[in-house]
Amino acid sequence: MGKDKTTGSVPKHTESTRSHKPVIIGVAGGTGSGKTTVAKKIYNTLRDQSIVMIAQDSYYKDQTHLSMKERVKTNYDHPFAFDNDLLIEHLDQLSGYQAIQMPVYDYKLHTRSDKTIRIDPRDVVIVEGILVLEDERLRERMDIKVFVDTDSDVRIIRRMMRDIRDRGRSFDSVVDQYLHSVRPMHLQFVEPSKKHADVIIPEGGENQVAIDLMVTKIKTILRKHEFIQA
Repeated sequence: MGKDKTTGSVPKHTESTRSHKPVIIGVAGGTGSGKTTVAKKIYNTLRDQSIVMIAQDSYYKDQTHLSMKERVKTNYDHPFAFDNDLLIEHLDQLSGYQAIQMPVYDYKLHTRSDKTIRIDPRDVVIVEGILVLEDERLRERMDIKVFVDTDSDVRIIRRMMRDIRDRGRSFDSVVDQYLHSVRPMHLQFVEPSKKHADVIIPEGGENQVAIDLMVTKIKTILRKHEFIQA
C-alpha cells in the first residue's frame, strides 16, 4: 500500500447538519494558461473555509502494464489519457461527504505511483485541469465553471519552463510534444470547451480582479448554504 496523506481544512459541519452538497468549482484552460495559479489563489484566499483542491492531472490513467517506450508515446493532452470515470466517482463521494484516496501520478515514470493521498470532504471542492470542462459528466457536477484564457506564446513558454524544471524533460522533447500533441489537442478539445464556462478569466493568475470576484461569488454561495455566517 502507498503512503496516505491528508489535505484541506478541517470541516466545520457534522453530517447531521449538512443540508447541501459541497460547492464544486471547475477551473480549465490550456497548458501554461495559469489555471493552477488561479485555482491556488482562490484556495489560499479561502483557506479559513472548508476547502480542498484536486488536479485532473492526478487522474491520468495507470500505465504500469505498458513499457516505458509505449508510455512515452501516450497523448497526454487527449481526453482518453484521463481516468474521468474515477474522477467522477471521487467527486460523487466528496459530494456525499465521503473521503477519497486520490491517485498520485509519477511524471518521470509516465504512470501512477503506488501512493495515494487521502482527501477528506469539504464544503468547497476545486477541480482544475486542461480538460475538466470537456467532459459533460464533469460539467454537470460543477456549480461554477471557469476557463482561464491566455495567449498561446505565453502558454508555451510556461510549459517549457515547467516541464524542464519540474518534470525532468529535455527542451527538444517539450517542443516535439507541443507541436505533435499539445497544440493540436488544445485546438480540438481545450479551446472548444471554453464555450461551457460561466466565467472566462484572461491572463490567468495575474488577473487579481477576476480572482477577487470569484472569491466573492463563492462566499455568497457558502452563505446561502449556511456554510459560513452572513
